[in-house]
Formats: sequence, C-alpha cells, structure tokens
Amino acid sequence: MMHQILISTLFAAMTLIVGCGGDNQEPVKPSIDNNPTIALTVESATELSVSVAVTLTNADAGYCLLTDESAATPSLSKMLKGEKITASGVVTFDNLAAGYTYKVFGVAGKDGLYSDIISIKVKTSGEIDYNYPDGGVTAFTTTANKTMLFKDIETTELTETPDKAATLTIDASVRYQTMEGFGPAITGSAAYNLLKMKEADRAKILKEAFHPTEGLGYNYIRVSIGCSDFSLDEYTWCDTEGLEFFEVHSYDRDYLFPVLREILAINPDVKIIAAPWTAPLWMKLDRYKNEPYNKWAGGRLNPDYYDEYAQYLVMWVEEMELNGFKIESITPQNEPLHDGNSASTYMSWEQQRNFIKDYLGPAFEEAGLDTKIWIYDHNFDVTDFVKNIYKDKEASKYVEGSAWHAYGGSSSALAQIHSADPTKSIYFTEQSIGTWCPNFGDNLLWHIREVCLGTINNYCRAVVLWNFMLDGNRGPNRPGGCTTCYGFVDCDASYAYNTLTYRSHWYAIGHMSRVVKRDAYRIKSSASGVAVSAFENPDGTYSAVVLNDADEEKQLVVKSPAGDFKCKLAARSVTSLIWK
Repeated sequence: MMHQILISTLFAAMTLIVGCGGDNQEPVKPSIDNNPTIALTVESATELSVSVAVTLTNADAGYCLLTDESAATPSLSKMLKGEKITASGVVTFDNLAAGYTYKVFGVAGKDGLYSDIISIKVKTSGEIDYNYPDGGVTAFTTTANKTMLFKDIETTELTETPDKAATLTIDASVRYQTMEGFGPAITGSAAYNLLKMKEADRAKILKEAFHPTEGLGYNYIRVSIGCSDFSLDEYTWCDTEGLEFFEVHSYDRDYLFPVLREILAINPDVKIIAAPWTAPLWMKLDRYKNEPYNKWAGGRLNPDYYDEYAQYLVMWVEEMELNGFKIESITPQNEPLHDGNSASTYMSWEQQRNFIKDYLGPAFEEAGLDTKIWIYDHNFDVTDFVKNIYKDKEASKYVEGSAWHAYGGSSSALAQIHSADPTKSIYFTEQSIGTWCPNFGDNLLWHIREVCLGTINNYCRAVVLWNFMLDGNRGPNRPGGCTTCYGFVDCDASYAYNTLTYRSHWYAIGHMSRVVKRDAYRIKSSASGVAVSAFENPDGTYSAVVLNDADEEKQLVVKSPAGDFKCKLAARSVTSLIWK
C-alpha cells in the first residue's frame, strides 16, 4: 500500500527574537555571525528510506521534518515536533514508499533563537507502487444507447484522484447475504422456440447464456408447474380427476425436458425453481362461492383438496427429479393475488398459510424432499402477505424464504421483509419487458437500478427474469395472458441464430452473472454519485456492478482490500468489475 504523509495546516516560518529593556527600548538582535544555521544534503536512499546529512553551525539543536513533495513550509511549532539532533549527523526516515519524492525541512536553534526553515527534496529508489490489484481488473460496460454492449473498458492505476470522481469504497469486513444466482424463465414458449432452431444455433445461444466460463454464466432458471401464460395450451399434470391419473404432460416431455437437458449439459450447476399458475380444474372452486370452477383463469383452491394438491406437488417434484431435474424450490402459487391471467388461481395469505402449515410442509417432510418452499411470488406492494405467514411459527417453520415480482411497489419494501424475519431468504423471480416500454436503454437502467441492485441491496439472493426466448409475435402466448411481452432474446420466423434480437434482459442479467459467483457475499460498500452492489466471491475475487444513470460520463475510483484503480463510466451505462 502506498505510504501516505499527513500534512498539518501550514503557516509561514517564524524567526523568534529575544530582547530585554524598558517600554521604549528596541529588542537586542544577535550578531549575524552568531546566528544558528543548518545545512541539508542527501546522504543515501533505498526503496523504503532516505538518509539526510545535517550540518549545524552555532546551534545546540536541529529539527528535521519529512513531508509530501507538495507541502508548503511548516510552522516553527510543527518543526519542533520533528526529528531532533543535538549535533551534526545523519537523520534517516524509514517506512516510506518506493519511487516517491518527498521534502525534508530543517531548522537550527540555540538559546531560543532559530534559523530560517530550509528544505531539500529527497527520493526513494525503485518504482512507485500505486496499489493496483495484483491479479488485474476485468471491466465491461453496456450503454443505454447500445454503442457499448458488454464492451471491455480500461482500468488504470490510481496515481491521483480525478476531480469530481465517484468513489467506491469496499469494506469486506462487513458481510451480508450470500448470493445464489441469476437467470431467465424457460417457459413452454421459450422451450418451443428453442427447439425450432437448428441444433447448432440452439447450442450456440444456450452456451452464450449458461456456460460458466465461455458464456454469461446464467445459473438459475424458473419453470412452470404445468402451464403458464406462455405455453402452447392450458394444462396441468393431472387434468383427469384423481391423482392416479398424474403423468408428465406431453408438452413438457417434448419441449421443456430436452431444453433443460441441454442447459444442464452446458452448466450442471444450474438451479431450477418452479411455480404453478393453476391447480387442476377439478381441485378449484369459485373464488366467491362454494361452487365448482371449471375455468383456467381465476377461482381458488378447494380446501377439500388441500391434501391432494400437496401430494400433486410432491409427485411433480419427484417426477422431475426422476427425469434428471433437481428442483431447488417451489412456491405454492404464482401471483396468488392476480386471478385474471390466462391460467391463474387466487390464494390469500390465510389460505397459503393453512395450505403450507397443514398440508404442503408436512407432505414435503414425509416424502423426504429437500426442495425449499418459498411463499408469495408476487409484487413489492403487498408486504403483509409474507409478514403474516412469518408470524405463524407452525407455518413459517416449513418456509425457507419469499419470492417477489416488480409489477407494483418498490424494492425498498424488501428491507421490511428482512426485518420481519432475518433468518428467511429473499428471491426475485419474475419481471418482464414488452411493448409498454420498448426503449432498450430505459429498460436496462431501470432493471439494473430497481430489480438487480435494488433487490440485492435489500437482501435478495437471486434474480430471475421472465421469458428467455419469444418469437416475432411475442409468443407463443395464451389468450388472456401477456401478448405484449419481449424475451431475453427474440427470434424471427427463420429461428436462426444470426437473426436473434438481444433485449435488455440479456444484458441486465449478464452484467450480474459474469462477475457475481454462487455463494459470493454481498459486502459493505459506499459510493458517491452512482448506484452499486459489491461482492466477495468464493475464489477471493472482488466484484461490483455499478450504474451511472446520469447523462454525462463519470470517473470512478475504486478503493478495496485487493487494491485501488480507476476507470471511466459512460453516460447512462452499467459497468461490471471483477478483480483480485
């Protein structure tokens, strides 16, 4: 680390005159020939020290003070706190930095009289160490105007701090949550579109997304339990009444399973999370009346079938694992407060609490499943849903965490959820882009600020966005569902790799997944003028994702335990950094 010299407030040097006499008498000045004097010459220098020869004349003491090269002449009172000698000799200053120029000030004194303060410049040998990270820095940027897309940028030694620079200071001694991962949803529509591509083209785009070293390193995906609003039809895995009719649906066997296998072959560490959009129709009641409800959109789970539905979800997890797909977690219901989607089921917090406490939790426990149960899976603007379930300890004991969307409210709400029960995890599981906000740059910056950095700085452990791939008609989609959504990437009628359109989700998640590794700790960071999350990865590297949403370029200074550096942040951009 660079040795730094602390400079006190500087004043002009003073010459003290001692005299005696009455009110009208002038002070007696010493003869010039008897004035104390001091001479300084460089004796020697090493990388860590300098030695200065001091010659005193007519003096019984001398004082030497080492300062930074740019320091002004210190005051006499400051000089008298420096290195003291009582005869001519050599003064050595140790623990300096290699290659730096310093200034040595000297003053001589005798009987309270002091010479003028003089100075010489001295320099240590060797090269200056600006504390640049030994392992180097990788940095890349994406701008809102698309002039830079994952473009590598230069980082340089911190020889000086630029004016008006944004400073990011890392404190690795303060750790928060560990990180799980980032990725897309592999909906039925995404799987269908991927399988329409030529095998080589599909392999290329999946490798770009999921490969841990040669791609972006996506390592989390979300799937639906049965259909979603991005499927080829509405269905569950048990559409004939009775669990004896449970079976893998052909759409999932023919489209979803092959894509999942290809993804896991590229990155075996990908974790799969899941949620149902609807229960089987024969398990549903009208939301407001105790009458059968034979519709995919809306309705509620019939309490008489809570046990069967819990067993259905156990069977789904077990069947997925038999086919090679370990399920990390499920939520009991996607968007439980939204019953207007093409496939949906209303579920209040009381209903979800009772279902988990008395049926789903015990069923998972009895089956020996280590699949986690997350609750809610809906927007930031309703926090009582989660808080109320956490208050019920018999339900809460089965719950590992909560899942969130950003179609309403603010990510700042997650701080309340963490405070309600710090032992529970927080995950972000869905957000789409679409024609309602077609601007690439606006989408990119908002998702980085609110969904990525915003949730993570409020204890979120994973971020998963919506459809991985949609076609030119924003589908396949279902009537009553979203018909205006975009994917991470969109294909045209040719389904060719070289005609894919890369949307903002591709870059937002990629900026996180490339530098934030699984089991990384979010660590304390402070930054001026930018939004940021900082991390310490399991391999000892540090990383940060920095948002500059200003209309002008900024200089960024990074100060960390692994070294210091600087770089330029383009206007309206996101920049990812990793260093060691």
